Amino acid sequence: MPKEEHIKILFQFYSDVLEQHTVETMWAITVDQDKGLYKLDSIPFYAPDIAANDVFFAEFDEEQERLTYRYIVEYSGNSTVQVVMFNDETPANDIREEFDILGCSSEKANEAYFVIDVPVDVDYAIVRRKLMELEESGIIGYAEPCLSDKHRMD
Repeated sequence: MPKEEHIKILFQFYSDVLEQHTVETMWAITVDQDKGLYKLDSIPFYAPDIAANDVFFAEFDEEQERLTYRYIVEYSGNSTVQVVMFNDETPANDIREEFDILGCSSEKANEAYFVIDVPVDVDYAIVRRKLMELEESGIIGYAEPCLSDKHRMD
């Protein structure tokens, strides 16, 4: 079996969190280089509307001088949740562990901000109850910039 090739891809977007146009680079696995297909192997810190394991099209951008995301080809069914820590007395890693127990991995930007990947097969109702409980107790605030159809609570 061939080794998966990781490559950095540039994402350009308007960030509601940062309230400005911004860029983020993320790791992806090459699915089909000739067709420009890649699978996201990161949890987006700021990029909306994309989640870990989504397959997307990227092409070389002359202006940016690197591979740049263009559009999603196939959704993984995963979701991304952004978490801001409001309580300095509670370490972010303690909160991250609570979601890890629920089957969700996370990546920490700093002590005040991290993102959670909710896999397609995880019951989001349980995850959301934990998010709401932590928010109601003033420990965190959260946003759902990329909820898959499977995880929507409409």
